[in-house]
Amino acid sequence: MRLTILGGGGFRVPLVHRALLAEARLGSPGRCTELVLYDTDPERLRVVASVLAAQAEGVPGAPAVRIADGLDDALRGADFVFSAIRVGGTAGRVRDERIPLGEGLLGQETVGAGGVLYALRTVPVALHIAERVRAVAPEAWVINFTNPAGIVTEAMARVLGERVIGICDSPVGLVRRAARAAGADPDTVRFDYTGLNHLGWLSSLRGPGGEELLPGLLADTEALTSFEEGKLFGATWLRALGVLPNEYLHYYYFRRETLAAVRQADETRGEFLDRQQGGFFGAAAGRDAGEAYALWERTRREREETYMAESREATGGWQRESCDLDGGGYDQVALALMRAVARGERTRLVLNVPGRGTVAALPGDAIVETVCEVDGSGPRPLPVAQPGPAELGLMLQLKAVEQAAVDAAVSGSRRAALRALGLHPLVDSPAVAERVLERAGA
Repeated sequence: MRLTILGGGGFRVPLVHRALLAEARLGSPGRCTELVLYDTDPERLRVVASVLAAQAEGVPGAPAVRIADGLDDALRGADFVFSAIRVGGTAGRVRDERIPLGEGLLGQETVGAGGVLYALRTVPVALHIAERVRAVAPEAWVINFTNPAGIVTEAMARVLGERVIGICDSPVGLVRRAARAAGADPDTVRFDYTGLNHLGWLSSLRGPGGEELLPGLLADTEALTSFEEGKLFGATWLRALGVLPNEYLHYYYFRRETLAAVRQADETRGEFLDRQQGGFFGAAAGRDAGEAYALWERTRREREETYMAESREATGGWQRESCDLDGGGYDQVALALMRAVARGERTRLVLNVPGRGTVAALPGDAIVETVCEVDGSGPRPLPVAQPGPAELGLMLQLKAVEQAAVDAAVSGSRRAALRALGLHPLVDSPAVAERVLERAGA
């Protein structure tokens, strides 16, 4: 099996490679035998290739790593294409965050005005990739992790249909943490999770015997506040909701507190990553493979420790649990997805796919994030409980934002861009939205 990673010079690529090495150690049939990397930054690509070489040392059957000469070369012959590009680099993220903050708005990478700005810049590139996949690798499955994942998957699906699947590690992390807090084995629970990317809710958590675990978890304050989402949202609010929200909903439910924490911080998340990753690649470029790998691992650990730091600061300040710092999120979701499709190993995953009636109020081809059964024919959304009125209201408004952002990126329409930004629930004025677009040059 051949896997191509677009954005192969990205900082998190070694996590995907690590998951592939675990498969190689087991001697699993149908495993990845060739990993092709493509990136527009050749210097970063060389550093990542060096890290991969050190990571694979001594692993029998490790996939061969090849650096592609161009996009078409990277895509041709691929069974799976993993898209993890960052258009504009971390410097672009800094602008996406700082411009809205200058107008008193949250400017997160995937949420609010920052997410819309990032989408307007990224969707045209993602569509070009989708068109090249259709032209030179029409049988390949595209696994999209490029943010904002929901919008980008929605755009790429216009070209590739159901052969593009969006993934995110937030839902699986929530399910596993909630299951452990409820005293259940995360590998044995069944659950209902529905929403959009970075806007979803866990509405049911069932044990191996079918018993419903969520009401008991919500009633137990100690258990409920023992994991990340419980600490973020607080037991009182979670009991009022009656569901467990994705961590990114903290930006919506506690927007005042989160905005205050972001504005008081010495640097935005984008500025931190720009400084941290720039420092890593600068230092690693002059090191041998083993030293580059050790430096990458230290940098990765620091990145995980500071994830969503502003939301944790807004809720009193607390450290992430050690089990959430080891990776094993989106890389494991991608590996499980590839196994299921390539080998016909049936599994259940939370994926971003066309809903096909999963949410009755949305068109069937609209991308939703929900529980899917996956096998050799791809993912199929499973029936889940319909979202409540409050959750559905947010979903409908954000889906309108997503679709307007795709329309704006495709057509270049300033009117559609203004609609995307001005309709976002975290943007409180169309006049402000217009100023943000003007400052961003969008």
